[in-house]
Amino acid sequence: MTKRTNKQYPNDFKQEAGSLVIEQGYSVVEAAASLNITDKLLYNWVAKFKQQNEDSALSTDERAELIQLRKDKKRLEMEREILKKASAFFAKEMK
Repeated sequence: MTKRTNKQYPNDFKQEAGSLVIEQGYSVVEAAASLNITDKLLYNWVAKFKQQNEDSALSTDERAELIQLRKDKKRLEMEREILKKASAFFAKEMK
């Protein structure tokens, strides 16, 4: 009996195969047939591709917190600039 070896595919190929199904609307069966790979393999790649995209997306609470943090940062930067100008003004007055 011969030992079965699995073919290794590059990550770019996997991502492009997944995008055929997710972004371009091909069915898994059609895409797998055109790429000469098994349906099961492509289902696994598509699931992994979707999981990676979901992990990178922010939840509603995280998005709201990010917006608030950006507002706070902008306010603090403005306050710092005002204090710099005030300290420069008073430094001139002290001379």
